[in-house]
Amino acid sequence: MASKAPKPLPPDQQALLPLFKQIGLPDVKAYEAAKSPKGALALKEIIERNNLTEKNVEERHAVIIAALAGQLAKGPGVGASEEAYVVDRILDGKLKTVDQVNAAVKYSETHRVPINDTEFDQECGVGFSITPEELLGQVRDYMTSAAVEGWANLGAVISAMKNNAGLRWANPLKVKNAVENAFTETFGAKSAAKPKAKEPKKEAKPSKAAKPDAEAASAASKRSVFSEGFLGALHKPGDNPQLHPRQREAHLAATGGQVWTRFPPEPNGYLHIGHSKAIFVNFGYAAFHGGKCYLRYDDTNPEKEEARYFESILEMVRWLGYEPWRITYSSDYFDQLYELAVELIKRDKAYVCHCTQEEIKADRGEKKGQPRPCVHRSRPISESLVEFENMKNGKYRPKEANLRMKQDLSDGNPQMWDLTAYRVLDKPHHRTGDKWKIYPTYDYTHCLVDSFENISHSLCTTEFVASRQSYEWLCDALEVYKPRQSEYGRLSLEGAIMSKRKIAALVDGRHVNGWDDPRLYTLIALRRRGVPPGAITSFVSTLGVSTAGSSIETARFDQAVRQYLENSAPRLLIVLHPLKVTLENVPDDYVIMVEKPVHPKMPELGTATIPFARTLYIDADDFRTEDSPDYFRLAPGKTVGLFQAPHPITCTSYKTDPATGRVTELICRLENEGAPKKPKAFIGWVAEHAPSGSPVVIDETRVFHRLFKSDIPPSDFVSDLNPDSLEVTKGAMVEVGFWPLAKRMMEDARHESLVRQKNAPDATAASAPDTPHATSEQLVGKECVRFQGLRVAYFALDKESRVAALDEPEGVQPSRKQGDYLVLNRIVSLKEDSGKST
Repeated sequence: MASKAPKPLPPDQQALLPLFKQIGLPDVKAYEAAKSPKGALALKEIIERNNLTEKNVEERHAVIIAALAGQLAKGPGVGASEEAYVVDRILDGKLKTVDQVNAAVKYSETHRVPINDTEFDQECGVGFSITPEELLGQVRDYMTSAAVEGWANLGAVISAMKNNAGLRWANPLKVKNAVENAFTETFGAKSAAKPKAKEPKKEAKPSKAAKPDAEAASAASKRSVFSEGFLGALHKPGDNPQLHPRQREAHLAATGGQVWTRFPPEPNGYLHIGHSKAIFVNFGYAAFHGGKCYLRYDDTNPEKEEARYFESILEMVRWLGYEPWRITYSSDYFDQLYELAVELIKRDKAYVCHCTQEEIKADRGEKKGQPRPCVHRSRPISESLVEFENMKNGKYRPKEANLRMKQDLSDGNPQMWDLTAYRVLDKPHHRTGDKWKIYPTYDYTHCLVDSFENISHSLCTTEFVASRQSYEWLCDALEVYKPRQSEYGRLSLEGAIMSKRKIAALVDGRHVNGWDDPRLYTLIALRRRGVPPGAITSFVSTLGVSTAGSSIETARFDQAVRQYLENSAPRLLIVLHPLKVTLENVPDDYVIMVEKPVHPKMPELGTATIPFARTLYIDADDFRTEDSPDYFRLAPGKTVGLFQAPHPITCTSYKTDPATGRVTELICRLENEGAPKKPKAFIGWVAEHAPSGSPVVIDETRVFHRLFKSDIPPSDFVSDLNPDSLEVTKGAMVEVGFWPLAKRMMEDARHESLVRQKNAPDATAASAPDTPHATSEQLVGKECVRFQGLRVAYFALDKESRVAALDEPEGVQPSRKQGDYLVLNRIVSLKEDSGKST
């Protein structure tokens, strides 16, 4: 929208503008400060008494000082010494908001110097910090204590949290967003909630629903994805049946009756979007019940495990916002597992088999027919003990001998047909080296390690339903504590592949650029694309948890990302395909510095100051040489507005390339005279202004479309690849406000990561002293710099970018440096594409 010219100030107030600008106030803020006679006088006296013109005041500090002047102008009560103290606290960055300044003035009216710094800081919120995770946790706690039920109480809870003394200094919009996220997590998407029937009016009775405390909620129990449906029906700790009462008693003594879960990935590949549901369920269910969750690597197959997978798994768990209570490995228990295998043989529940793989399959009826006993099934216990020792000592080569469990061949479940417990592998292990020549299988290891770690709820996906019987059989055969396995439906996305084998084929065939190619749905790829971790958690929470699988359209996932970014991503002007515009009716050196909000709904993000000059650039798609009634952007003889610019422009002519006929430049008139008709459309723009470093030229902008042409890729998935899945644009332009914003976003992300590290539990104390806490590299990457290109799309910096400004010390003005290379990834479009999905 074009801004109106400000009204002239009285001469004495007009005379103060240069002074106000001298201390760092931008034009608009200086004008606002001078508008009030009392406020202008108060600011003038503050500047003079505190010698601010000599102190090189930063703009953000100058804005807060102007707010202080406005507060002091309302009445006497703060002495010169107290005023100087408050000004010093602003200049050293302690007082950062208008709210804090108001509190400082109130405090200084009743306290004289020397002022107690600690008491002052406490009263004025100095040093207050709360991460999004901590804020969300406080909202959850309140909702639990108040027994909040349903979306009808959203306003009451927002009001309660804003009035919470402990959150007095929290950003109100972030509080609102945290409450909305908690409601979505607990009650599902708001659109799915049924509106309550309108009740007849009652006489003079206050509405309890409007009260922001425990009285506001009904007596109904709390609702949550963790307390309803599949997860709500799970047993209480200790209620899972045991062979002996002592097993239950020992388990409860170890856990204190808490919920203990585990996330047990195999370190043989990178996690994908489906794993985010498993992480959410296991970590979330434990946290909801005040329990604990292990990250346990199921590292029983050294042939396929690599260090990069271990590192990436931990990085993704932490990136999603979770910190394991303990980090363990199945290999931690190799000695115990071996001892129990010997015990299983002694109980005549296992035997060493020398059959070939083909013979074993035939005996098992290829999992279709009735199995027949292996020829080694009835061998003496003593013989199996000797042979198992021989396996351990390296006498046999791989596939020459296996330890098989002696289960129930008459059972109809193939998982009870003498599964393999140990096999020979001539491969060193990443943690145990060459100690072992035999390694336990998943079917043998998983339930026993669950038992060792006192897992109360062994949560897994439905493909393991048949394994529950063998899981329980083995625990009872060895008479150890028996966890309860419960299975929920897995998550998959249509149009994407989750198979590690298939993704590896794409990577090895160079159809994609690595496992983190943003067209994939591995978590490292989604992170690189710029998808915020909170958006993934929010998406998973809205799907709910049941025994049914979830095959979700990628468009629905993209929409969840859009909704998350809408209220969190700052907004910058961007032009993807620049077309030069020359304003013919202004001089060559014409420039106006425009102050614009970074986000209209997030004032705490501040403003950006950008130039509006004689040479501009608009997107080539915003101009046509032929006008039409249904076209509202720029054309010859047509007037359009420029987002957040002071005046509209009218195209008077254009130039073309003689060889190609392509339009190369528009000649336009700036409508800065009189009162032009309000334009029907507004378009994006950036200005060319070398002194301010405008525009910021982007070396590469990458737009990602669907990787496959089909919603369900065929078995020959390579033949279904979309040849236009990657679109690369060179030379896009972004407003110069990009630099301070990028630096601030990176600094904020690093600060939050330090808080995370400080508050993390000692996940390594038990059995993994070689595993460090979350590092800044795990939690913070260049993708933290994400923004909405105004009316275009959401973008994030790619990891290949070289941006020196992100690492410059505080106080250094960020700008482009020699050697910088800027790469933007489109996170998601502003709306669903009709032809291509983001």
